[in-house]
Amino acid sequence: MRFRDSAPRVLIAAIVLVVAAMALLSNRLFSGMTSAVETDQLALMRAVIDFNVKGAENRALARAELIAGLPNIREIFAARDREKLLAEMREVFAVQKERHAVDQAQFHLPPAISFLRLQAPTQFGDDLSLFRPMVVTVNREQSSRKGLAIARTGPAIFGVAPVFDLENKHIGSFEFGVDFGSMLDGLKVAYNFDLALFILEEPLREFAKGVKPEVLSEHNRVGKYIKFHSTNWDVMKPLATEGDLAAGVDAQYARESRGVPYGVILVPLRNAAGEAIGMIAVARDFSQTRAAARRSLVWQALLAVFAIVLLALIVLVTLRGLLLRPLDRMNEGFARLAAGRPAEPIENAEELCAELRQLAESHDRLAARRGTGGEP
Repeated sequence: MRFRDSAPRVLIAAIVLVVAAMALLSNRLFSGMTSAVETDQLALMRAVIDFNVKGAENRALARAELIAGLPNIREIFAARDREKLLAEMREVFAVQKERHAVDQAQFHLPPAISFLRLQAPTQFGDDLSLFRPMVVTVNREQSSRKGLAIARTGPAIFGVAPVFDLENKHIGSFEFGVDFGSMLDGLKVAYNFDLALFILEEPLREFAKGVKPEVLSEHNRVGKYIKFHSTNWDVMKPLATEGDLAAGVDAQYARESRGVPYGVILVPLRNAAGEAIGMIAVARDFSQTRAAARRSLVWQALLAVFAIVLLALIVLVTLRGLLLRPLDRMNEGFARLAAGRPAEPIENAEELCAELRQLAESHDRLAARRGTGGEP
């Protein structure tokens, strides 16, 4: 084994192993940071959905309580004057629908008999008790409620308030329903999410008799759900499949759609009675974080290669310049002395390291003794 060959190999191999290990550790740390960022984004998506659903519930309830507290409305409703009540509320409903995505407003008689639907004035008198337990609860307990429900025209976010006559006798209830689709469209504009609303087909067919037939078409069926609304179905279709929705539970995952990576969350929807009615799927483009991770990997690899090459060159230059070349010169000198030939002093010995300088001085002393005829 020659030191000239083995030492650089060992040192360079050690450099490669150390730099590769550091690059791998750095990549794992950055990957962990990227994963943490994506996890935070998924948590933000869930928080945005929860906040906006709760906000819509609160706004619907606040508007319902405002209407239910107006003296003229209470008086007309107590008189059961449907035409006058419609005339009084028609403009109010039109404004709420245009500005605040309110697509349903209805007066009920206890326990849950439709008295006036502002969105469909000719449809009244049907009993909602079977599929609107929140209305039944409001009229039974004479206290406000808010939550999700499937109504005649489809799913909505409701606020229901009891109505009392001018003598504070309970006479029924009033509700505002906020359109899910408008809320999802607003979230796309505000946060650049893509969203899809899935409603269980069985209760939708049973209770939402006013839904357009095309909504219930085979084209919109996803397992036991009907895709009721989507901000971009081409994107969402591969991200929320029948298998994803089947369990009906909270979930989050990453998946590609049309070659773009997305982070996806599934949020179950339940009505006021705690019964499952559907799911919201929310997707966010993760291409920026994934591209950053790929760029980081490339830069880490380039830096690792650069570090290996640079350190290998330093090792080779150091070994050859400070150790191997001076040793070669001294070996030649000692070989001359051993052969009985005269040897020249080692040149530039003062520039050598201390250990080699001592060896050079010993060589020069031996060479001087040979030159004067002394014993070595």
